Amino acid sequence: MTFNQIKIAIYSLYLTNYYGFKLSGVTDSLKRKKARISYANQLLNKLNIKIKVINKEKLPQDGQYLLASNHRTIIDPLIVEVATQYSNIHGDWIAKKELYNSFFFGKFTRNLGTILLDREASQMSGFFKDIKESVKNGNSIYIFPEGTRNKSDSPISEFKEGAQIIAIKNRLPILPVYIRSKANDILKEAIKDSRQQRIIEIEIGNIIDYKDRSLSFEEAYKKQFNIA
Repeated sequence: MTFNQIKIAIYSLYLTNYYGFKLSGVTDSLKRKKARISYANQLLNKLNIKIKVINKEKLPQDGQYLLASNHRTIIDPLIVEVATQYSNIHGDWIAKKELYNSFFFGKFTRNLGTILLDREASQMSGFFKDIKESVKNGNSIYIFPEGTRNKSDSPISEFKEGAQIIAIKNRLPILPVYIRSKANDILKEAIKDSRQQRIIEIEIGNIIDYKDRSLSFEEAYKKQFNIA
């Protein structure tokens, strides 16, 4: 490992656990949003990564949505948080069980506003109940519809059906965002050497009506961002 890699690893571990402990017991969604933005900006600044938002004017200033993003790297939630930081939209992320149990991310994931998705559970009623309660409390829901990080050569991998079900069940308009840059490659380069500033582009799409069945969610998302 290079000196910069060691330095970034130590800083990331400290920062992640600092915010994880800081928000223990905090239930206010706006406070959690503010903390997530602060965390994201600090870590991305350390990596010398700048987020460039395309079609910023399309980002709603308020309301409740199913915010859906493609997913290639562990910093994708940070990219989304920074891209939407000046909007009043706030909410909970869908988080996998693996993140809840992670030594590195566990406390952070549990305390920063998330809804647990346990794919090994015998039934999903508890998961959908938690989402319904979150929406009832005025939150949006943030999700990666691919379900896990896309490690293929394709721009996006197949969407899971759960995202569209969440939107329909909770009557949430879908706010699509698309991380255009190869964020995983940029992250690897930044960890090795953060002296050079690097830019990650994320595009805001048009709102998709959850009642529109003319296209599947995946087809509508691809059409929005001209993904072949």
